[in-house]
Amino acid sequence: MTLRAQTAVVTGAAQGLGYAIAEAYVAAGMKVALMDIRGDILKQVSAELEARGGDVLPLTVDLSDAGETQAAIDRTLAHFGAPRVLAHNAALLITRSMQEITFAQWQKEINIILQAAFILSKAVWQPMIDAGGGSIVYLSSGSGYKGFVEEVAYNPGKHGIEGLMKCLALEGAAFNIAVNCATPGAPINTPMSASNYTEQQKERWVDPALLAPAFVFLARQDGAGMTGHRVAARADGKWDAIDLL
Repeated sequence: MTLRAQTAVVTGAAQGLGYAIAEAYVAAGMKVALMDIRGDILKQVSAELEARGGDVLPLTVDLSDAGETQAAIDRTLAHFGAPRVLAHNAALLITRSMQEITFAQWQKEINIILQAAFILSKAVWQPMIDAGGGSIVYLSSGSGYKGFVEEVAYNPGKHGIEGLMKCLALEGAAFNIAVNCATPGAPINTPMSASNYTEQQKERWVDPALLAPAFVFLARQDGAGMTGHRVAARADGKWDAIDLL
């Protein structure tokens, strides 16, 4: 399937893995809506991608806020129409113990991961049906299936996003919509990782651009292809997948 002239929505697109995904989609000839809270960096990223011939729509948005999230995806649909792929990469991880974390802090992390996933997916669901299919990709991690100390919000958020994926993959099959989770198959050098990785992990972390081919592959999927999988993107450009349905 050619991705040229089709639309992608990428959250957390200003830095790290989100930027690498957006860059790969532009290289594939896609039009890309770029969502991130860092409007200053997003402006620079937008200029870089446009200089390479990309057709991009930068959207500064706080994805923990339901109203802002809805407004951003509404603007995307009005500008580009139905997307071929929604890649929800944005997340926030601040390690805190149960004694330390407040409800507001817990809710902000959960909302960026899970609430935004629902709002964005709900908004693109009918347009994808009308377009004959599409692909939704949620960023998971080891935190999506294991437990970690002091990830009081991030851990349940990633577990929740895998549950949403399983449900929507089953429902989306009838409408030719693929829904998958992707996990980094290697430690990656991103601003969020820098704050949370151990020194040992940092010794072997890789450029997130090396993981981008897996997201191009996932953008081409539909209900007749790979769906309901947890896909581990590898640093050699390959990937492996576990069927979770």
